[in-house]
Amino acid sequence: MSSTTVWPGTPYPLGATYDGAGTNFSLFSEVADKVELCLIAKDGSEERINLDEVDGYVWHAYLPTVTPGQRYGFRVHGPWDPPAGHRCDPSKLLLDPYGKSFHGAFEFTQALFSYDLAAAKVDPADTANLPGVDSLGHTMTSVVINPYFDWASDRAPRTPYHQTVIYEAHVKGLTQTHPAIPEEQRGTYAGLAHPAIIEHLKSLNITAIELMPVHQFLHDHRLLDLGLRNYWGYNTFGFFAPHYQYSSTRHAGGAVAEFKTMVRTFHEAGIEVILDVVYNHTAEGNHLGPTINFRGIDNAAYYRLLDGDLQFYKDFTGTGNSLNARHPHTLQLIMDSLRYWVLDMHVDGFRFDLAATLAREFYDVDRLSAFFDLVQQDPVVSQVKLIAEPWDIGEGGYQVGNFPGLWTEWNGKYRDTVRDYWRGEPATLGEFASRLTGSSDLYEATGRRPSASINFVTCHDGFTMNDLVSYNEKHNEANGEDNRDGESHNRSWNCGVEGPTDDPDILALRGKQMRNIIGTLMLSQGTPMLSHGDEIGRTQKGNNNVYCQDSELSWMDWSKCETNADLLAFTRKVIQLRKSHPVFRRRRFFEGKPIRTGDQARDIAWLTPAGIEMTPEDWGSGLDKCVAVFLNGEAIPAPNERGERVVDDSFLLCFNAHDQEQGFIAPQGDYAKQWTADLDTADQTGATDFVVAAGEKISLQPRSLLVLRKTA
Repeated sequence: MSSTTVWPGTPYPLGATYDGAGTNFSLFSEVADKVELCLIAKDGSEERINLDEVDGYVWHAYLPTVTPGQRYGFRVHGPWDPPAGHRCDPSKLLLDPYGKSFHGAFEFTQALFSYDLAAAKVDPADTANLPGVDSLGHTMTSVVINPYFDWASDRAPRTPYHQTVIYEAHVKGLTQTHPAIPEEQRGTYAGLAHPAIIEHLKSLNITAIELMPVHQFLHDHRLLDLGLRNYWGYNTFGFFAPHYQYSSTRHAGGAVAEFKTMVRTFHEAGIEVILDVVYNHTAEGNHLGPTINFRGIDNAAYYRLLDGDLQFYKDFTGTGNSLNARHPHTLQLIMDSLRYWVLDMHVDGFRFDLAATLAREFYDVDRLSAFFDLVQQDPVVSQVKLIAEPWDIGEGGYQVGNFPGLWTEWNGKYRDTVRDYWRGEPATLGEFASRLTGSSDLYEATGRRPSASINFVTCHDGFTMNDLVSYNEKHNEANGEDNRDGESHNRSWNCGVEGPTDDPDILALRGKQMRNIIGTLMLSQGTPMLSHGDEIGRTQKGNNNVYCQDSELSWMDWSKCETNADLLAFTRKVIQLRKSHPVFRRRRFFEGKPIRTGDQARDIAWLTPAGIEMTPEDWGSGLDKCVAVFLNGEAIPAPNERGERVVDDSFLLCFNAHDQEQGFIAPQGDYAKQWTADLDTADQTGATDFVVAAGEKISLQPRSLLVLRKTA
């Protein structure tokens, strides 16, 4: 049989599916008049094959001789009518929306654009002139993959949320400079699975690594012209393909097997893999963007278009377009993608970038939207970790606490409150207390547990932990936008000097502030997330928006494991403390009630520096910088996985955000007769071992957190 042998094939599954003998090709387009499958030869020439079979707007064929490694694309013939929302352009070789792998590179010439670039420079609204320059040879190509892989005895760790500690990381940033990783594996999936990385994460007691986007993405033309790159990767066009530039093999389809090997290796170490996914928009941008795939296949189906002027795009994301999650085939693409990453790639969950956009049925965010309905009833996707970034830039887009019961959320209010508390800003103690205890005000009403709160203070977006305590202002000059980009209100404090300093007092204070924040994060109820490198004081030199900085500015500097060994030791110590004591990771919210009739000791109690329980008057009296909280280890209501009662030590967490030493009386009565200090952020490694009796006065060092454990 020749490559032109064509059988009818099937409309599902969509994309290119190799079955061990040949390959089925399937593409949705409701607007198309004709669809051509283009097989690309090694010399760059193409063979065009008409897809004559159409079922429910899905064009398909089976080619019995096409095997893995075959490069391909589609040409879609149909209306070019931007005012009506249609942008079909058969001069463009279109990438498969369901492509599992891609190869090559984009050349940002006229060939990628379905309008006259020169004319648009004069009149940006003039995209009606279709120049018809062929994009073959100037665009990437889709690649047929071999789906078969030996997973051996791979099993998902399925770590419960209340035992989870998340580590947000970038594939390249985490591995690019590690001296133990072979040079050819740095910046790749293989490098991420290297024993040196696994050992580092295990030493921290990390249970899940959350990878910044690894779906195939595009480097923006504007950034390339500036000599920069889209480092973060929030610019997806291939929702089924691992980004092939993160593969050490560099050959067509090699990224898939390497990614699977990485996941299997993490699972062997008991670490889950969570993907940061970007289903809210695509890399094609607004009406002036390139025609890569979705725009030329069925523009009106895949994108939200502006009511009354369909040549323009609704933009809830700040990227130029928004994916049309109201359309059944677009919803199908999202759900098929999610299932593929779980079933075929074995990932353990997803963090949804700008998730509020997916919930916009019309203009408003709707927590009962079709997307949430589909996720709720899906037997595969509903069973993995689902984390929302609960906002977008559209009106009403800030939705912290408003996602359905199945979801957890990045808790932006936790981030802001903890930052403000430790930098000494006036704030209500009630807000701090709520964030420390799992944010029941946000999550309890929807039947969720404390673990629904993904607690974080820093992440990829914004200052690193080190920069949070070293800079008052952002310093993004390297991004080429005159420091206009990035958040200007960072709730940061430089401890007295902007940026680098040799002053030992300021350096000591910065170190203590980092320990205070990490300590608070790990001892709060909820699910903690640590941003990669914060455990060793990674700096971006004040740049709070390194989305375009694929350089040492954004990569991990592993030498800091030695120079900041004390911070690393502290981080390990406090995460181990959390792991060892279930009172810091309760499955249910506190009730504030005595555990037995006649007892005074509650499951939780907030205490003044005098060692007595706070009254309603105290909550508003300005005692918000020095406070203690008693956590009763004998009042944990949720049983363990075997139904057994959970009993733990009781703890007293003493917070002092004042710039002066504060006296604190160890509480008397039913709390404890004796306390032993387990952790003190005033020490570089958190080490401490003194004992204090009930009624004794403790000296809380300026800006410090002291953890006392009941020992009698």
